[in-house]
Amino acid sequence: MSIHEVFMPALSSTMTEGKIVSWVKSPGDKVEKGETVVVVESDKADMDVETFYEGFLAHIIVEAGETAPVGSAIAFIAETEAEIEQAKSLANSGGAAATTTSSPEPVSAIASAATPALASQNGSNHKEGRLVASPRARKLAKELKVDLTTLQGSGPHGRIVAEDVEALSNKGKQPAPVTPVAPIPTSAPVAPPAPRTPAPTPVVAAVPGQIVPLTTFQNAVVRNMVATISVPVFRVGYTITTDGLDKLYKQIKSKGVTMTALLAKAVAVTLQKHPLLNASYSDQGIVYHSDINISVAVAMDDGGLITPVLQNADAVDIYSLSRTWKSLVERARAKQLQPQEYNSGTFTLSNLGMFGVDKFDAILPPGQGSILAIGASRPQVVATPDGLFGVRQQMQVNITSDHRIIYGAHAAAFLQDLAKLIETNPQSLTL
Repeated sequence: MSIHEVFMPALSSTMTEGKIVSWVKSPGDKVEKGETVVVVESDKADMDVETFYEGFLAHIIVEAGETAPVGSAIAFIAETEAEIEQAKSLANSGGAAATTTSSPEPVSAIASAATPALASQNGSNHKEGRLVASPRARKLAKELKVDLTTLQGSGPHGRIVAEDVEALSNKGKQPAPVTPVAPIPTSAPVAPPAPRTPAPTPVVAAVPGQIVPLTTFQNAVVRNMVATISVPVFRVGYTITTDGLDKLYKQIKSKGVTMTALLAKAVAVTLQKHPLLNASYSDQGIVYHSDINISVAVAMDDGGLITPVLQNADAVDIYSLSRTWKSLVERARAKQLQPQEYNSGTFTLSNLGMFGVDKFDAILPPGQGSILAIGASRPQVVATPDGLFGVRQQMQVNITSDHRIIYGAHAAAFLQDLAKLIETNPQSLTL
């Protein structure tokens, strides 16, 4: 006999806890392997969480609206109806599955008085106890050919997490970039998933003297921003003339092309010549990413901030890139992005030009080497090469970079090439 735990999954690399949005199944309901049982709100999106087992949802530990740390048990699944009461008793007695190990000997099916054998959410055992590993760690271990039985977990209750797998894989060799993978939720679909109507986020009106708790998204931003304090950064500004880009945008805007996609494409193409600006720092050295994935900051209606990712932006045509961007924004605001759609960025854009902002400095996101802040394009009186004066549309950009791996000359050379592309050859962005 066995009772399986349902763990709070790690839906992103920055997630430390999750909030239960709703339980799709109720206690006593039959569940099939691969069926969604609960919807979890991470620090970035709402995700459907599936079960790896067939059986019955025996007991819910964490109710809808409550939060739980990543790796902690949130429910029990019993393989038979007869075990439902045992799961309830186990929960009521405080015998949390995450702290109870399997018996090394098989448990007899008729030994109903004995403690039921407990399996991890992934259903594997290790030595005298269980090998407890997050779904992301298991998938990463399979890709990197890492033996999980050789690892000592650093997660809750000794659970093996993705960072443990990466640390062993990188030990003694040059690090290779690893694209974050989705854990328990379904793998990335070819087409965007059918939209699920999200529960409306209540907008709390500010009242003088009142303290309004931070949302899950806002707490995630707080953690990320605090994490960047220890990173030494520097900033370089540049002025770019946008007459050619603006003309191109007017020509192809009717075809669904967005200015965000044009800027992302320009940055991605320029990064092909400057791989260091697309790299990131690690304790083992500089991580040169194989893909150019542009994150773009988007403000959420409830006050949070998310960075949907335009993957392989240098290789995708501008029309497809614009369609992808529109879909990403819609699903980001509905909290329906898949993890790889918001945590796989290698370079970030932050654009406040639509608000009329002339220039600003952006804060470097954790795990990236650079972020580019883009201001508004405005008409400016400039001196022309023939010694006269003229009016040109110009925008100011400021790049913030990790000074541990990127130096001033590197950033300046990147901005020079970006300006050259936008000013002299913007039509190439449509090729």
